[in-house]
Amino acid sequence: MVFNWFRRKFGGGGEGEEPTETAASPAPEPESATAPPEPEAQKTEGGILNWAKTALQSIQSREPVAVTETATPDAEATPVAEFAPPPQEAPSPEPTDAPETVEAAPIALDEGFLWSAEVLAAQGRRPEEVDLEEITWLQRLRQGLGKTRRGLVHQLRSIVGQGPLGRDAVEEIEMLLLQSDVGVKATDQIIAALQAKIRQETLPADQAIAYLKQILRDTLDAPFQQGYAQDFAPKKGRLNIWLITGVNGVGKTTTIGKLAHIASQSGYRCLIAAADTFRAAATEQVKVWGQRSHVEVIANPGKNTDPAAVVFDAIGAAEARGTELLLVDTAGRLQNKANLMEELKKIRRIIDKKASNATVESLLVLDATLGQNGLRQAQVFAEAAQLTGVILTKLDGTAKGGVALAVVQELGLPIRFVGAGEGIKDLRPFSSFEFVEALLSSDVEVAA
Repeated sequence: MVFNWFRRKFGGGGEGEEPTETAASPAPEPESATAPPEPEAQKTEGGILNWAKTALQSIQSREPVAVTETATPDAEATPVAEFAPPPQEAPSPEPTDAPETVEAAPIALDEGFLWSAEVLAAQGRRPEEVDLEEITWLQRLRQGLGKTRRGLVHQLRSIVGQGPLGRDAVEEIEMLLLQSDVGVKATDQIIAALQAKIRQETLPADQAIAYLKQILRDTLDAPFQQGYAQDFAPKKGRLNIWLITGVNGVGKTTTIGKLAHIASQSGYRCLIAAADTFRAAATEQVKVWGQRSHVEVIANPGKNTDPAAVVFDAIGAAEARGTELLLVDTAGRLQNKANLMEELKKIRRIIDKKASNATVESLLVLDATLGQNGLRQAQVFAEAAQLTGVILTKLDGTAKGGVALAVVQELGLPIRFVGAGEGIKDLRPFSSFEFVEALLSSDVEVAA
């Protein structure tokens, strides 16, 4: 059984009835009443251990081959090679699942599993609902943020461990946040909230860390208070168009392939429009990802063809085939290329005219390793593409995880997806709760 990420609830309850009604709410409060034993149980070492054991047993009962210790080395359990090349993957959906089994270490009740279990339990999830994909994704996200976490958490604990949080400690925290690419604007807001808190009461070390986590979650969720919906999934039974933008090198085309994989595995009829006609081999690249995700690609075989014409044809094909999600690849438009930005506006006009009844989202792919430079690119895209969200990629490398806070604060846009790896399953819907825990929690220590 394939896990449906569009129907996942971050706040508890597993997979919902309708994707549009159950997209993630990062905070655990709304669902906590439905599963009181788990959040309470996770507060003790024995409680989370029992929760994790139950989750592991449930996973093994549903996916015995994928989680047994012999699954990874067993040739029959992995029908294709690691990150299987397209020629080996084309005929059936099984190969798209294979990289997950190959990449993941044999599932064991180790520290990584326990940490992932506690993150899920803290959100009100029941152990019987947990899927192997959730466990492996959380481990991957935590690993991707490891560089930032190791520096940030250790220094934070050194600061708050000196005693109650005072003015000097707040200034040191401010420097740590700036060094982690949080950005000046977001740092100022976080520090102002901390200072307001310490004027009211003295904060011991553990409470200071917990309060800082809450501030970071509130910062990441701020766009939802400005009119953006927390629910983010294609609407079933109608055409949804996601315009994917970003400069060359940020992982835009790769991200489209991963989005197509999520959509097709979640039961959506999906199509890709190869409208990046300026970059050499861009169409071939997106076709490879289409093969990997088993999603058809609409492309024009000519060179330097009109991108808007490709989008026009793709919309017609989508409507004729009852497609529910059309992913539009666009050229990697540098902010100083005025003609390319105008082309992006033209594509948007075509979409608005030819698919006036479609639900349109315009998502900007940002490379987390670019830090503040990526934000300057984003500000130009926001005007041309009418952006509605951000996809943050490459958190598995040298990126400083604090850039996520800078993105939200500077652009006022919600982060919709986050990527932490090169595999087809290394892009997932964004959860502020899980992100902050992966950024600040050390060992098995998660906010209740």
